[in-house]
Amino acid sequence: MATPDFIRDLRRSAGHQLLYLPGVSAVVFDDQGRVLLGRRADNGRWSVIGGIPEPGEEPADCAVREVFEETNVRCVPERVVLVHGRHEPITYPNGDICQFMDITFRCRADAEAASAVRVNDDESLEVGWFGLDELPTMKEYAHFRIKQAVQEGPAWFSTSPHAIS
Repeated sequence: MATPDFIRDLRRSAGHQLLYLPGVSAVVFDDQGRVLLGRRADNGRWSVIGGIPEPGEEPADCAVREVFEETNVRCVPERVVLVHGRHEPITYPNGDICQFMDITFRCRADAEAASAVRVNDDESLEVGWFGLDELPTMKEYAHFRIKQAVQEGPAWFSTSPHAIS
């Protein structure tokens, strides 16, 4: 994800030290039941679409904005499917260290916009729709978010720091 300006401002005084940040993820389905994924430019891995909310931005609005910015797909959030404090910090190539509190939304793609999918910024190398039985190799956490979005029922809230890898 591109680093928001407010994080760059923080980094000027905080340096590379650990920042605990909000994160929002969107598991977006089209009308065929396929899930929208992006292959990230920062690590080359496939994942669900996500990002960091701007100050004052509602998490659901962030999910919609990130999906459009990265994939050119318009979507509507349907429900929260996961709230989880990631127990493992991420160290980026530039040395910045972050740990995220992730809120994952199940979203529905606008039927007309779903066909307009394309790489829409420099955060993704590729984007596309995948059937649930043909998902690319991803980290377990990405698979878990998709699994939670497919299931009906309440959101899952982790009570253990090691419940999800």
